[in-house]
Amino acid sequence: MAISVLTPPPTPESEETTLEFPDNRLLVDLCGEFDRNLAQVEDKLGVQILRRGNQLGVIGEDEARGRAAMVLEALYARLEAGREIDPGAIDGEIRMGGSDRGTGARAGDQMELFQGGQVEIKTRKKLVEPRTEAQKAYVRALFTHELAFGIGPAGTGKTYLAVAAGVSLFIGGHVDRIILSRPAVEAGERLGFLPGDMKDKVDPYMQPLYDALNDFLPGKQVAKLIEEKRIEIAPLAFMRGRTLSNAFVVLDEAQNATAMQMKMFLTRLGEGSRMVITGDRSQVDLPRGVTSGLSEAERLLKAIPDLSFNYFTAKDVVRHPLVAKIIEAYDADAPSG
Repeated sequence: MAISVLTPPPTPESEETTLEFPDNRLLVDLCGEFDRNLAQVEDKLGVQILRRGNQLGVIGEDEARGRAAMVLEALYARLEAGREIDPGAIDGEIRMGGSDRGTGARAGDQMELFQGGQVEIKTRKKLVEPRTEAQKAYVRALFTHELAFGIGPAGTGKTYLAVAAGVSLFIGGHVDRIILSRPAVEAGERLGFLPGDMKDKVDPYMQPLYDALNDFLPGKQVAKLIEEKRIEIAPLAFMRGRTLSNAFVVLDEAQNATAMQMKMFLTRLGEGSRMVITGDRSQVDLPRGVTSGLSEAERLLKAIPDLSFNYFTAKDVVRHPLVAKIIEAYDADAPSG
């Protein structure tokens, strides 16, 4: 990449950094249709970006201008590597400060990619990248620890990234199967008796896990793997008595597991397996007086060095921007301690 950065002396009226991009075709892709990519960077970082031929002028205060320049350079590097730019990629570069996160996944071993400093997850349908520093640390932990916890509010990618990592390890031959589980606990509602067989009754609780899988694997392949039991999606209660070997195991919504259920689940870990526990301590739906297994596991296991505890905040929310503001408002109103 050969980008010229020309910074003229600042004037009282404006301060500008000029970036020069050698490939006009890539510059068109960088700007996006009707310059919408530039508009997203301008809106998020509070700068003005002017396009002049093969140059982009970034106007704003020193810190914002510097961040915008790094983001634009990182996005251009993505295009040079043959990768596309979409709103999610732009958001990720803005959150990560435009840091160089590699030039794209190659056909090699996913584990080697992570050990080499590149933090991306390759699945059948898409390349998944962390968008915040907390997500980056979490994704590394998923590939370097046999047991990892992801704790934080909704919308921070805890389950999504865990399932992506499981799919990546599965298609790479590192594990023989994927097992996804969550407690079948109603979220503050009484739904009554559901019709149908056991699968019909529990599937509504498991739907978020199906949604994540279908984002990473073709639908027909998901159905075939489920039929062959190489992918299992089951309530937490179905884990009792099993030893889960050579598997990537995810327990979602772990805050709704009781202390006894959590101990039962953690002790299912077998040879060649990896286990991920995700949950949100602010969304416990257990009956009053019942201890959350996630909180107890955090208290009892935090001193074990081979485990990884990864925490997220509202700043890591990657859903609609309003979700982060809603979480912050609820957190601010929560009683201290």
